Amino acid sequence: MSLLVDLVLVALILMAAVWTVLVRDRRDAVIAFIVLGLLLSLVWMRLYAVDVALTEAAVGGGATGLVLLRACARLLPVEAEGRLPGPGTQIAAGLLSAIAAAGLAAVVLSPPVPYPSLAALAAENIHQVGLGNPVTAVLLAYRSLDTLLEKVVLVLAVIGVWALTPDAFWGGAPGSLKSKHASGALDLLARVLPPFGIVVGIYLVWNGADHPGGTFQGGTVLAAMWLLMMMADLADPPEIRLKRLRRLVVFGPAVFIAAGFAGIFMSGWFLSYPPDYAKPIIVAVEAALALSIAVILGLLVAGPAAEPPKR
Repeated sequence: MSLLVDLVLVALILMAAVWTVLVRDRRDAVIAFIVLGLLLSLVWMRLYAVDVALTEAAVGGGATGLVLLRACARLLPVEAEGRLPGPGTQIAAGLLSAIAAAGLAAVVLSPPVPYPSLAALAAENIHQVGLGNPVTAVLLAYRSLDTLLEKVVLVLAVIGVWALTPDAFWGGAPGSLKSKHASGALDLLARVLPPFGIVVGIYLVWNGADHPGGTFQGGTVLAAMWLLMMMADLADPPEIRLKRLRRLVVFGPAVFIAAGFAGIFMSGWFLSYPPDYAKPIIVAVEAALALSIAVILGLLVAGPAAEPPKR
């Protein structure tokens, strides 16, 4: 039965991947991509990588899918004007994608023997940071600098999206996310689901210290609740000139950097935590990062300003 489940998953993933590439309608391709991400999260569950499965479902399928759906909506006017990439550009993009896929396949299918791993060493020293989840220990303690840089990249991504704002609209709000076709089901979900979603998001962040969960998973759930309310027209996209909005964007990385400098005075190294205070510091950093990630993901989906600022 276990083998049968794996074979069915492989077949469904291949079908979703082929459909994503071959379907002609962009919206259908994005939906197929979201389905592919959800199926991949099931694969990670089958491999007992629960943290990776949650991240794939929340970020890979959920947040990325929303960004792509938003991009499809913004491309409709361009498509109507016929200003789309020509066959040469499309062929070049396809060839580059195939080369990248072949390179990744070669790396995955021909690993070094013995396979290098620091898992045993990480598990042996996890008690020093007081965490029960080895994934969180790796991301926030052993490879904390990499994690910090990833969060800074998210801030830069928001700045890049805002930089696309036309001069006349600078400082204003993104365009409405409300669908042209009103949906009673969407309105009901936007009114009922957010309180539960907020609790789930906070729980994922808190639970990530010792069990599967964490900053990205919890932050993505919080962002999804915010986006759901904006899509149902229960909340307006915020103006990008708001100072409190910008403070929320940088709040998490700023707390992370502050904890890093505090480590110099407490333990002698940047991003080094004293054993007695390691877990509280990491949980505080994760909570701050989750809030920033929620705001950043929501702003990335909303896009650049499309309305002039209100006077």
